[in-house]
Amino acid sequence: MSQREINGTGIRVVPVGLGAMPLSIQGRPSEEQAFQVIETFLAEGGNFIDTANVYCLDDSDIGHNERLIAKVLDQLGKRDQVVIATKGGLRRPGGEWVIDGDPKFLRESCERSLKDLKTDCIELYQLHAVDPNIGLLPSLEELIKLRDEGKIRHIGLSNITSLDILQAALDHAPIVSVQNRCNPFEKQDFANGVIDYCGLKGITYIPHSPVGGHYGHVRLGHSELFERLAEKYRSSRYGIALAWLLAKGEHIIPIPGASKPTSIADSMRALHVHLDPEDVRAIDNIPELR
Repeated sequence: MSQREINGTGIRVVPVGLGAMPLSIQGRPSEEQAFQVIETFLAEGGNFIDTANVYCLDDSDIGHNERLIAKVLDQLGKRDQVVIATKGGLRRPGGEWVIDGDPKFLRESCERSLKDLKTDCIELYQLHAVDPNIGLLPSLEELIKLRDEGKIRHIGLSNITSLDILQAALDHAPIVSVQNRCNPFEKQDFANGVIDYCGLKGITYIPHSPVGGHYGHVRLGHSELFERLAEKYRSSRYGIALAWLLAKGEHIIPIPGASKPTSIADSMRALHVHLDPEDVRAIDNIPELR
């Protein structure tokens, strides 16, 4: 199965990862079903899982997703075969999502993630979001210290709102990945130059919510274009959305979420869908959600 390298790191992954968030937030499946989702992902050839310490119910549940992943991989004896990326820089008070890029908090979060993932070094550690109250640099400087101490190997950014943020970060440290929301209905990172710039600089772009979340699912279900393409390529509509992202650049690695084994199995089949150029352009021309 073909693989893509994460920004010159030597880390090569199958270019459809597992976004593990649905396994641990509100409405999460049973642990048995979550186990089956991860097991199915691995059986289909997957080897890249994206998580975060805040994929949980609230602050009392911090680390749930990381512990779950570590437990499943240990039970399957697959720990050394999977690249795990995690994040720090958010809190979950009362189930809310609150940005906190304070350096001390980032360090505490990273060290707790190391314990929850049962590892000495996290391969890819991403700043979950830039804290508008303190700015990028204090958070980034702490991640650089953690890298220099050997607690993380590579630094990524997530949920950045402009190309300027990425360029500013690159003035201080190598950034190997950018993880932002992107799908056929939300193409802002194509319009603002982030995806093209990542390609130019060899930075891996990781689209989360690659089929558009709830509204994307609804819109896919009503799209005549996706219906036609699904029939043409003998795929699901969701598989077509993932295949479109894969076709947009060799540096792009989408991470569809899943709470059912059948969902992640369907997502992995997108690896075998190769869209004709005219079909890629047709999806390019879909109006964005407003």
